[in-house]
Amino acid sequence: MDVSELFTRLEDERQLTPDLRGEIIRIFGDRGRKALKAIDEHRIKKYRDFFVVVGTSDEYIVEDEFCTCPDALYRRGSCWHVLAVRIASLTGDYEKYDLWYQDNWNAGSPADKQYLS
Repeated sequence: MDVSELFTRLEDERQLTPDLRGEIIRIFGDRGRKALKAIDEHRIKKYRDFFVVVGTSDEYIVEDEFCTCPDALYRRGSCWHVLAVRIASLTGDYEKYDLWYQDNWNAGSPADKQYLS
């Protein structure tokens, strides 16, 4: 199974079967394991404006292929947060909040946490 087939099956089946979990790990390796763990631990949040992934050290905003984590910003790689959101958005495995995430931003936050200020 290739990446395209994997996401087509996720879209069709709308759930993470053991077979699909195995394919995610086979295709994406450690990034796949981390993405699945975040989904299993309910660390994917969908706000009105963004998806947010609670990572190991912070919360990261994910939109399409963009993520605010250091891996995506500095190494310009596709991080596991983006993968987790892509999977969760197809399977519905996320917490939904009827709030604007940006309303939670605090003016007293460090500059690196004021993403759009």
